[in-house]
Amino acid sequence: MNAPTNLPVRAGVPASRNSRALTPDEVDAFGAELDALRTEVMASLGEREATYIRDVQSIVRYAEIGGRGLLLLGWLPPAWVAGTGLLAFSKIVDNMELGHNVMHGQYDWMNEPSLRGDTYEWDHACDGDAWRHSHNYMHHAFTNVEGRDRDIGYGFLRLFDAQPWQPLHLVQGAVAVGLATLFQWGIALHDLEMDEVLRGRRPLDDVVRESRPVLKKMLRQFAKDYVVFPVLAGPSFVPVLTGNVLANLLRNLWTFGIIFCGHFTAEAETFPASALENETRGAWYVRQVRGSSNLTGGPAFHFLTGNLSHQIEHHLFPDVPAVRYADMAGRVRETCARYEQNYNTGSFWSQFVTVLARIVKYSFPTWPAGEPAVAR
Repeated sequence: MNAPTNLPVRAGVPASRNSRALTPDEVDAFGAELDALRTEVMASLGEREATYIRDVQSIVRYAEIGGRGLLLLGWLPPAWVAGTGLLAFSKIVDNMELGHNVMHGQYDWMNEPSLRGDTYEWDHACDGDAWRHSHNYMHHAFTNVEGRDRDIGYGFLRLFDAQPWQPLHLVQGAVAVGLATLFQWGIALHDLEMDEVLRGRRPLDDVVRESRPVLKKMLRQFAKDYVVFPVLAGPSFVPVLTGNVLANLLRNLWTFGIIFCGHFTAEAETFPASALENETRGAWYVRQVRGSSNLTGGPAFHFLTGNLSHQIEHHLFPDVPAVRYADMAGRVRETCARYEQNYNTGSFWSQFVTVLARIVKYSFPTWPAGEPAVAR
């Protein structure tokens, strides 16, 4: 009797410039080890993690109250500087450690309405539902897959060889600066795929139909920071307005830097759409490792990044509370070493320099045109 011909072919994973090829059995074993680690950590969740995230909620709340209160004192230098700093700190922690991680469902196991991943809203211009689609689904399912992961360049930056070069890419350094400066607004519009409209690949009617909740959230955020609080400040209108502008700018620049360092360093790989064909869970794990970058630092640094300094662990285990990534990192790194898979890590500045180099490199035509960025 002949074997069925419609069964998926189990494939290994080819070598890349920094990682050796894996056989199908090795891919399965690699995935099984990481599955076991995830199961072990999820089974151990309890009061430690619950207390931690409640403390984070309190930190965000009271830092915002303190920051906004100090800004009411006007241009008094110590108060204005401290108020702006506290407000920026609150926004960074809300963005990175609270909002991003809660919306991944990392704390759904607590069954607390204020920490439900599918309903949480953050202090951010991006609508929560739009973020859950563009980030939780599109980015995490198709991490660094060319043509599928829209986070590669956010529709405007050219960051790998297979992306067709266009003359506008010559100014993508300036575009990147603009994106970093206005990052929350760029993220807010990201799920509308307006770049696809400009390329004629998406009907404008679709964008108009889907834009209402997105624009509503953007308007509410703009009004909160740049109208309501400054007006309520009365004679302190200008210092409150400028403090809010600077706090949002600091949050935007910080999140841009951390996110780009987690995805677009020199050793972060991109993958052709063919990588998704018959992709097993183990192969998905391998892709997450090869497409991600970590950052070294101390506890305060990791906290301010929302533990996305452990981007490899986050891509492997997006629904595991991020506070546990530091515990898991040693095991992940040891597993990668045994299977000779690159565990890309370094300091913020060493990684960020390679991100800037990548942006500059791909602003120019690369040859041979259309060749993949890494060995397949």
